[in-house]
Amino acid sequence: MDALIPAMYGIFAVLLAVLSIEPPYVTPLWAMVALGLCGLAVLAWRRRYPLLAFVGAMVLSVLSLAVGSGAETILAVFAVYTAGVRRSALGAGLYFGVAMVFGALGAFALCIRGRIGPPILGVAPPPLPRDTLLDWANFYFVIAVALLIATLFGMNVGHRRRHIGELVDRAERLARERDQQAEIAKGLERERIAREMHDVIAHSLSVIIAISDGAHAAIGERPEEAKKAIARVAETGRSTLGEVRRLLGAVRGENGSAAAQYAPQPDASQLISLVAECVAAGLPVHLVVTGTPSVDPGLGLTVYRIVQESLTNVLRHARRVRSTTVTVAWMTDEVTILVRDVGSTVSSTSSGGRGIPGMRERVALYAGIIEAGPQEDGGWRVFARLRRGER
Repeated sequence: MDALIPAMYGIFAVLLAVLSIEPPYVTPLWAMVALGLCGLAVLAWRRRYPLLAFVGAMVLSVLSLAVGSGAETILAVFAVYTAGVRRSALGAGLYFGVAMVFGALGAFALCIRGRIGPPILGVAPPPLPRDTLLDWANFYFVIAVALLIATLFGMNVGHRRRHIGELVDRAERLARERDQQAEIAKGLERERIAREMHDVIAHSLSVIIAISDGAHAAIGERPEEAKKAIARVAETGRSTLGEVRRLLGAVRGENGSAAAQYAPQPDASQLISLVAECVAAGLPVHLVVTGTPSVDPGLGLTVYRIVQESLTNVLRHARRVRSTTVTVAWMTDEVTILVRDVGSTVSSTSSGGRGIPGMRERVALYAGIIEAGPQEDGGWRVFARLRRGER
């Protein structure tokens, strides 16, 4: 476009210059050359100095109608078109109003030129029109129509460009928001995986340590029992390693076997096997379950993890535990979990750990509450209430 507009102006100026050498309006060559150079300068500065170029185009259009070939009037058309493209509707209207004022001056200059033009080749100047006002109105009407069409066309193009720009900006903003939502989802998934791995590894290591201590104590007098205990340690370790690999595979997106990729998460139906592991590790645990368990896999997983974390804390931190009771009560609109140990002499929670905060996060997903703290008899108590959301 930077090359096309000056080319159009040059062709228009040459055509009008050819027509201007014929009577009755013969234009001096110096005037056409000077106006042409000024017109090219206006076109060259229209991007860097748009306001100055607009004023220059208006002035040159009036001078061209007064003493030139009239070719510079196309600069006024380009100027109002550019104003319509780049300015708002109000701004384009103001530029159009200014152009109309200069158009009135140009029409008046053309009328005066027709009245007092010098004789060419002995030909007398044209006679004075009887109705000068009507002649001026005819010229001004043509100029006004040309300026109006150029302004409206420029406003239409400018509106379309701004609309497309808004659409592109909106698409880019939506793309950024989509990427941000994806990053948030990844962060939440990583947090969930970290919480799951904490529960799995902490519980399994506690069981392994407890069984290993028992095997170490019994290896001299009861080697067969120690051998069975070591076998349980190996089995627990393999099971834990498989679950950790499954969780890490979900994070990394690795392709593995269908069993590894889609292995089911534990739920409330596996509380019996969880308690059996703790009993095998030497922790006296009694499980009581009442009501109908939830069919929601997320709620079942939450119940399982809360019981698992509570028993893990007892294994890791409690000493001389006489008994541990796990009570899970499934009711119509909620489920309650109570885990309490009797006779422990050490607090069954670790300062600064992720156990209880992780349970609070899980309970918060189901608009529930959780209480954890020591009892008067020296034991530790964990109580949680979660809402059931089946439809």
